[in-house]
Amino acid sequence: MRGKIAVGAIIGAVAGVVTGVLTAPKSGRETRADIKARAEELKTKADKASRQVKKSTEDVSSQATNKIRETVDEAKNSFKK
Repeated sequence: MRGKIAVGAIIGAVAGVVTGVLTAPKSGRETRADIKARAEELKTKADKASRQVKKSTEDVSSQATNKIRETVDEAKNSFKK
């Protein structure tokens, strides 16, 4: 769910930046420089969001693995009795 929200936020940010840059009264050179600067900024934000989603996914996966191991151990112990 968080991943979808992050992707949606990134797409919305890109659309807003592109709209703002293309409607600003600047020369082509200035517009290209703005687009490049904004693209680098958005890439940095996207990388950060991607790392956060990856960490969250790893945390959930680790918790699930631990819970499964606990359940299997409990099942084994109940059969030994």
